Amino acid sequence: MITRRLTSTVEAALARQPAVGLVGPRQAGKTTLALAIAAGRDSVYLDLENARDRAQIAEPQEFLDFHRDRLVVLDEVRQAPEIFRELRGAMDRGRRSGRRTGRCLLLGSASASLLRQSESLAGRLAPLELGPFDVLEAAPDGEAERILWLRGGLPESFLAKDSATSLEWREDFLTSMLARDLPQFGVFVAHEKMRRLWTMLAHRQGGLWNGAGIAAGLGMDTRTVNRYLDLLADLLFARRLPPYAANLGKRLVKSPKVYVRDSGLAHALLGIGEYPALLGHPVVGGSWEGFVIENLIAAAPRGTAASFYRTSHGAECDLVLELPGRARPWVIEAKRGAAPRLSRGFHSAAADLAPERAFVVYPGETRFPLSRGVEAIGLRELAVVVARAGPNPPTRSAADTTVGGGPRLTMV
Repeated sequence: MITRRLTSTVEAALARQPAVGLVGPRQAGKTTLALAIAAGRDSVYLDLENARDRAQIAEPQEFLDFHRDRLVVLDEVRQAPEIFRELRGAMDRGRRSGRRTGRCLLLGSASASLLRQSESLAGRLAPLELGPFDVLEAAPDGEAERILWLRGGLPESFLAKDSATSLEWREDFLTSMLARDLPQFGVFVAHEKMRRLWTMLAHRQGGLWNGAGIAAGLGMDTRTVNRYLDLLADLLFARRLPPYAANLGKRLVKSPKVYVRDSGLAHALLGIGEYPALLGHPVVGGSWEGFVIENLIAAAPRGTAASFYRTSHGAECDLVLELPGRARPWVIEAKRGAAPRLSRGFHSAAADLAPERAFVVYPGETRFPLSRGVEAIGLRELAVVVARAGPNPPTRSAADTTVGGGPRLTMV
């Protein structure tokens, strides 16, 4: 059993707010986490994709009042958008009667739609995101980190008995997403076209978004392709990393960089099932870059702004983190080589941004200086450094326990 780092955050949010909204991609472990939290409380759980459970909440006011002293966990809450109006009234009545916090835990697979639906709960709901497993949860050593990179962090994929079983699970997952889940969000397009779009994103992992070029390749119009990217981002399967926004007197690139967020899904879309095949694939550099970025964003304290930096004159770095409470950003470059070397573009970006700290992330274990003010560092160690950089960093013992608490797997 892998302990999710978000568990204590959810429990703390329930202790201060009437409701917590937990979003994450399908199969990321939201229900498992919610049930683990509910097991320690007097609670009731409903899956609103189940018709029988949905019928129980046909009269939301009566249901919520009947369970006013219990934690109500509602899974896939977007299936009952009307409930949000009723939740506000129930929470306000609870406040007047002394029950001010810990009323509801709401789960959803689409972040934007849940936030839109929950607008009536402003000031009453804490929104949190649960992603797939990250290196702080599931990679206590280099072997586990390589497995996590290859298979991705969706629990069923990462914990599969071998790489072939993992790939089969991800193929089934992609088929289910295209055939069953996307139509629920109003996407009625041939599965082949949507898969081609997703595959094109995987091939261009970390590339600048060019909606017109992708639309031409798919035989669609640009507005449709942009809408489909919006949907994949809302479902937390794609990330649009924005360009760094600052008035530096430079001509900055304005298009976002786009990634398939889970490396395992990106590899499944590309037909990569084994680690040697990944290392020999043309996308290996972009895949490593995306894997590094997702893990560091997951580790970063709440309130961190993430972007990339690129100018028309070639200055660039893969990730800029603006951490809360810090005047200057951290800049990070991802390099796949065992002996990383700094590019002229990275030096130029560092000169432009004057960062507080600068790192090159490589797949090694040794931390060492590359040049003045720039360190080469492994991903797991940098994730710990980033996690501790917030205004309320975890204690050393807690962080060390988390890093070493994942399963020890063997690549097969």
